[in-house]
Amino acid sequence: MSYNGADEQIGAKKPTKQDMFESPDFYMIDDLLTEEHKMIRGAIRDFVKKEISPYIEDWCQRAHFPVEIVKKFGEIGAFGPTVPEEYGGGGLDYISYGLIMQEIERGDSGMRSTASVQGSLVMYPIYKFGSEEQKKKYLPKLASGDMLGCFGLTEPDHGSNPGGMVTNFRDMGDHYLLNGAKMWISNSPKADIAVVWAKNEEGRIHGLIVERGMEGFSTPETHGKWSLRASATGELVFDNVKVPKENLLPGKSGLGAPLMCLDSARYGIAWGALGAAMDCYDSARRYALERIQFNKPIASFQLVQKKLSEMLTEITKAQLLNWKLGKMMDEGKATTPQISMAKRNSVEVALNIAREARQIHGGMGITGEYPLMRHMMNLESVITYEGTHDIHLLILGAEITGIQAFS
Repeated sequence: MSYNGADEQIGAKKPTKQDMFESPDFYMIDDLLTEEHKMIRGAIRDFVKKEISPYIEDWCQRAHFPVEIVKKFGEIGAFGPTVPEEYGGGGLDYISYGLIMQEIERGDSGMRSTASVQGSLVMYPIYKFGSEEQKKKYLPKLASGDMLGCFGLTEPDHGSNPGGMVTNFRDMGDHYLLNGAKMWISNSPKADIAVVWAKNEEGRIHGLIVERGMEGFSTPETHGKWSLRASATGELVFDNVKVPKENLLPGKSGLGAPLMCLDSARYGIAWGALGAAMDCYDSARRYALERIQFNKPIASFQLVQKKLSEMLTEITKAQLLNWKLGKMMDEGKATTPQISMAKRNSVEVALNIAREARQIHGGMGITGEYPLMRHMMNLESVITYEGTHDIHLLILGAEITGIQAFS
């Protein structure tokens, strides 16, 4: 498929640099993957090299969300890969899902955000908690990219404490009346539906599917971002929105329901952030071999070799951690603290590598000719969303001590 025509229509620059990425595999972790895993990873990597890498710097410079990518993600199977095939998903295992997120975020964190929100935060709750009618109505269209979704949990005054939400709905007999607001919502300005978490009259949290076009429902876009600039971010505002009763997710209520969705998303982020780290390492290694100073490549200097060695070590450790977590996910054994450890580790590793790689590139590292600053700025969002870096530390602390420090 070629999207040159679409890119010309939106005024994107022509691709100027070929994506030469090679994935590091120092401990031969590929031996732990099946042939299907490697085939899926290869297909997504080829997609990223063709459809994202040549254009991503321009999209980010212009703060442009390429809406055409949604349909293409659907075609390549990036939406809901673990959802059963009968509902349009891929019916794949969690390691396949992780590899897909890794390859997409290697291209850009904002692009991975689009895919993981759709799969983990929209399709997942509908599949897990939705009625059969809801599954058949929404999941195939979400999987194909014919419909884009978003997830409404975070509020202006309730981020790390989602249980304090004030968004609410009342039973009006033949419908629910929804009021409140959500913010920092990926996909919201372009979303066709939103899975929204709100409290009923008794204060119990439920999920509702809100559709674009419902009176009183608006999605103001967030502008001025320095991070995730190719991702559409906005708010969800509900002003006496009439939600049909059949749009309530019947399978589970309480705060545990949205937190289960966050576990799925955090798992994907653990793999995704590692993809960004790999891209920064690969760029730094290539640049160090090509850049000549004092009549020799800077790769010959001890401090540059130290940086590259430490990057590869941390990537390798994270690869093994993610692979083991994927096996536990497939076996249904992974816990929230285990997922928190992997998410926190991968993002910290990726940010450190992005910063060190930028230094290896010197002044060139701040330009769009290389991906370092874009990854670095994106990762400043990734380290905060789906649970901040400190909250994940405290989730682990509670597991270790049995004492919860943030409630």
